[in-house]
Amino acid sequence: MRHAKHRHQLGRKMEHRTALMANLAMALIKNRRIRTTLAKAKALRPFIEKTITLAKKAYATDDKVKKHHYHKVALARVRNIESVNRLFDVLAEEFVNRAGGYTRIYKLVPRLGDAADIAIIELISAKDEGYAKRKSKAKKHPKSQNLAPDEETKDEESPAQEEESFAETESPDEVLAEAEMVEEPSSQEEESSNETESLTEVPTDSAIDETSVSEESSKDTESDEK
Repeated sequence: MRHAKHRHQLGRKMEHRTALMANLAMALIKNRRIRTTLAKAKALRPFIEKTITLAKKAYATDDKVKKHHYHKVALARVRNIESVNRLFDVLAEEFVNRAGGYTRIYKLVPRLGDAADIAIIELISAKDEGYAKRKSKAKKHPKSQNLAPDEETKDEESPAQEEESFAETESPDEVLAEAEMVEEPSSQEEESSNETESLTEVPTDSAIDETSVSEESSKDTESDEK
């Protein structure tokens, strides 16, 4: 069953499509970069990478029979002897240390006229390291207790700076009002002082009992004398 085989048809029959891929591969090997439609570039990528894999296998082996076999298979695909010789003799050495990904596609603006998606496909050089990875932004959890940088800098301010800022914010009228409040005693303090004075003036119960006893004793003595 031919499931998932209907890919990159490009609106052409099989013979026309294979000839188109051969011409595009030939141009890419000669120029290392070509400009075509995005659909053709995506169809060319697996075609040319399989051909480059054949060139790598021929470069890695010392058997002449195998090298000739890989060369014949590549020539049947690309259909141009000059491009195949260039691929096997010159370009294969660049891809020996690469495990895949021999091409790169850049998408361009749509073409004027039919608005077709245009792209550039190129062979990657041996020293190409690819795109640099983007730095992932750290997601801040809303319930996290970490302080923001501004709050940390505010906490790190010296006490002298805090006093200066406090003094600058206060007006002279507020300072005078605070001084008057400090000098004048509060009403609660006055009441407590009056209570203490009244307690000192009022005699205690023991003093009253002693005076009453002394008066009674004096009366008894007077009555005895009479």
